[in-house]
Amino acid sequence: MIRKKVAVRDLIFGSGKVFVQTMTKTDTRNVSATIKQIRQIQKAGADLVRLAVPDNDAAEAIYKIVKKVSIPLVADIHFDYRLALKAIDAGISKIRINPGNIGSKNNLLEVVRAASNNNIPIRIGVNEGSIPKDLLGKFQDDPVDALVRTVEREVSLLEDSGFSNIVISAKTFSVNLLLKTYSLLFEKFPYPLHVGVTESGPLFQGTIRSSVAIGILLSKGIGDTIRVSLSSSPIDEIRVGREILKSLELEIGPVIISCPTCGRTEVNLSKLTKIVEKRLLNVKKPLKIAIMGCAVNGPSEAKSADLGIACAKQFAFLFKYGKIIKKIDSDNLERVFLAELESLIFQEDL
Repeated sequence: MIRKKVAVRDLIFGSGKVFVQTMTKTDTRNVSATIKQIRQIQKAGADLVRLAVPDNDAAEAIYKIVKKVSIPLVADIHFDYRLALKAIDAGISKIRINPGNIGSKNNLLEVVRAASNNNIPIRIGVNEGSIPKDLLGKFQDDPVDALVRTVEREVSLLEDSGFSNIVISAKTFSVNLLLKTYSLLFEKFPYPLHVGVTESGPLFQGTIRSSVAIGILLSKGIGDTIRVSLSSSPIDEIRVGREILKSLELEIGPVIISCPTCGRTEVNLSKLTKIVEKRLLNVKKPLKIAIMGCAVNGPSEAKSADLGIACAKQFAFLFKYGKIIKKIDSDNLERVFLAELESLIFQEDL
């Protein structure tokens, strides 16, 4: 099946690149707070940001928000087609709706017409809570079929209206259900897929659940854009999403190899690792940094990194590109290592 490409401004879904998004957690009607959070999200590495648009005041706010940010914005619309029309008029880059809950066919046609005229894609956002009443019984017996049938109905509504600038999602909380559903969606539809575990939970649980599900799908080539949905900050969602992509080697960026520590560790490795992690947050270069606590695995891991340190009781060896460049006493370990890290970052930026 030939996969369809969908453009969200200069982001091409279906191009082979996976885009990371999140959703603002501010009240969209609070323009200054929302702009501030969007900028923070963009700085954290997001490719696009979704906003909740629950009423007319939120839709009006988009006119002001789009003028103050540069990242593509997605309007999340339910029930009232007029909000979609206003968001499109305000300059939104993409809308997420469920065509089945947007009202009459004439209402949907108006949204489709506006989206077509402005080259705005529509994401069909299906989840367990949006299964039509006549398919609820089917969901109990065969949830995959119920979810896919729901998507089919929504896609047909758009296609019958002459619209094909479509992105699809069908999120669930169950990892196994999600995997089966997206595998079938990938087989049945040529459209780009937005992947994520819905309401995946707090930071620890949600990170694991999302990483397992998203990671498995992306490893099979399924998924064009992802969101890690956490009961945490949108910054955490972006960081987890980016790490998933780096773990699968779908994107470049710094990687920290750090010792889990044990009874052999003689230095405060946790402190150094946290400092390095914070410093590398907005670095985009494919650096490999090793922070190791003893002589068992330390030298080999440090030797394989661009910059590595292998610590002993009173001293540490500093490695750069596989060679020992310094022997450091424990009192100067942090200062010397961080100075070398800054030098490496600067060197890579030249």
